[in-house]
Amino acid sequence: MQWVIIGANGMLGTDLVNMLRNRGEAVRALDVPEIDITSEDSLNSALAVADVVVNCAAFTAVDPAEEQENVAFTVNATGPQLLARRTREINARLVHISTDYVFSGDADTPYAENAAMAPKGAYGRTKAAGEWAIRCETDDYLIVRTAWLYGAHGKCFPKTMAKLSDTHPTLSVVTDEFGQPTWTVDLADLIYRLVKADAPSGIYHGTAAGKANWFEFTKEIIKSYGKDPAIVGETTAAAFNRPAPRPHYSVLGHDALEQIGVTPIGDWKERWEVAAPTVLADLG
Repeated sequence: MQWVIIGANGMLGTDLVNMLRNRGEAVRALDVPEIDITSEDSLNSALAVADVVVNCAAFTAVDPAEEQENVAFTVNATGPQLLARRTREINARLVHISTDYVFSGDADTPYAENAAMAPKGAYGRTKAAGEWAIRCETDDYLIVRTAWLYGAHGKCFPKTMAKLSDTHPTLSVVTDEFGQPTWTVDLADLIYRLVKADAPSGIYHGTAAGKANWFEFTKEIIKSYGKDPAIVGETTAAAFNRPAPRPHYSVLGHDALEQIGVTPIGDWKERWEVAAPTVLADLG
């Protein structure tokens, strides 16, 4: 099986490429400038043969997207549309990474895979448009929504908070935003298992089980970093004047995985304990 990973230099892409190679899979790792998903000519020349194409490329800067929605739309919607068209032409399965931001974040129970999309910000709107575009262009796709992603190969929340604890005696962290901290290694493994299971085309949720707020997650981060979690204090989202609205509730359900016999990712806290030594390794 020939895999092609687009956005291979990113946090998820790096872990996915490494995992596939370690498992003996044939992998082509592509990133800019080798490929540009917003260019039909680039896609036609770069993608000639593949069995599975995984799109990890995205415009993920949530706040800048509010002022650059046209740029975000090109990457997050037009790009996936062109990519879906190309994978259909070469008879490849497309795996596309999406986000919890396609939902309003106003729920109080986990979002089902078929829940209505109602994004509140530019980033969510462009990612929702990308999902629709893929579904219009190809019948052979897996859309995998994730959230609160962290990993060893890029900037992420755990690294930021750990570094801040080196220079700040206390940290104030939001208590009224809930989600599922998810390790890129676990998401990479889930993508692999979905493809190997020949999962039906559709939408799946690739997040860890359970839920936490940022305050709870930060306390675990600081403890893993070898410091006293008591330095972490509570605040609310209203204390931060950020351009883009954040979902207050980003907990995603995993019924679609369970219905096809694919085991969801384990509990976020247990997975963080496994991930922490690797994610925080270079900060000491």
